[in-house]
Amino acid sequence: MLRGQSLRIGRLFGIDILIDWTWLIIFALITYSLGASLGVFQPEWDPELRWAIAVISSLLFFASVLAHELAHSLMSQAHGTPVDSITLFLFGGVAKIREEPDSARSEFLMAIAGPAMSILIGVVLLVFAGALGRPLAAVSDPADVISQLSATQVVALWVGSINIVLGLFNMLPGFPLDGGRVLRSILWAITDDLRGSTRWATRIGQGLGWLMMAGGVSMVFGVTIPFFGTGLVGGLWLAFIGWYLNNASAQSYQQVVVQDILKGIRVERIMRKDPPTASAWESVETLVYDRIMGTDDHSFPVFDHDELAGMVTLSDVRATPREQWPITKVRDIMTPYGDCTVTASHEDAAQAMSKLATCDVRELPVIDDGVLIGVLRRRDLIQWLRLHGETAGGGSGSGSV
Repeated sequence: MLRGQSLRIGRLFGIDILIDWTWLIIFALITYSLGASLGVFQPEWDPELRWAIAVISSLLFFASVLAHELAHSLMSQAHGTPVDSITLFLFGGVAKIREEPDSARSEFLMAIAGPAMSILIGVVLLVFAGALGRPLAAVSDPADVISQLSATQVVALWVGSINIVLGLFNMLPGFPLDGGRVLRSILWAITDDLRGSTRWATRIGQGLGWLMMAGGVSMVFGVTIPFFGTGLVGGLWLAFIGWYLNNASAQSYQQVVVQDILKGIRVERIMRKDPPTASAWESVETLVYDRIMGTDDHSFPVFDHDELAGMVTLSDVRATPREQWPITKVRDIMTPYGDCTVTASHEDAAQAMSKLATCDVRELPVIDDGVLIGVLRRRDLIQWLRLHGETAGGGSGSGSV
């Protein structure tokens, strides 16, 4: 099943597992790189065996990335914070956690769980690879080591090593990397200020991003950087990772600021009262010309007589062929009430914002005791943020990731 640009491949521990299309790029690059390297170090192996090892190693690597994100997610769920999904994509994996942790201790445990899992997997696999033959440390030349390994040892050694690197890289102290979250949790525990702690961790994350971009460009022009080496491909990749980290740091801080501004604000202060509605039995054509064309709304609560039956959106109308508008009823294209995400007038606006982001909708019906009393629109929340962005105080608000 497709969800946006991602393909749902399964569900573990109540968490949807998704694959973004960009995952195919990195999977192909890793497989090709490993297969080509084996052709150099193990020329006597059949091509079919080399490429089979490359594919298996790539799949196991992404399985270990999934284990890394599952460790985060299960720790999050253990501390009462739901996790909607885990997505594998170009840069590895990301868990979609609904809210920020409610304490520095929870943040620390959730952040450290992923790198700890990666390093544990790496150590186990390296020990396993060594146990299959003579100790790896007994051979000084890396090329000689690889040439004497069995296929199973090659897989275990490569996947184990890359997991160690993954765990250590994620512990770099720059937000939103795991190490940055660990740093934020420590600063949060000391200052009791989530927003200020996030600001400092974010600045370090952006600094690391700029260093990576500068290092990557230097590699492109022939400079050798310890551990990363030199060259066009490696340099561009390092610069790309730095660019991603820099942008992710800024976006993550903005999420915390948004949640901080909305924390403690009730939905009733922002919602639109007495919104325009539609009838379940009117035609789509009537909806378009009597409702949509006369307002700036993109979705409408739908009533069947006096009962709320669902929500109809501009996207629902666009999905209906133009020639079918006069003969298609609104009830045929709406989202039934039971499938709608709703909020309540007393709910925290920060929680409502998370619902909008999680469900990827523009408006939420505001329901009190089964009665529609208004609609909370994404644009109304944005307007509130624009008006109050500079006057909001600090705090330990929670935000969606």
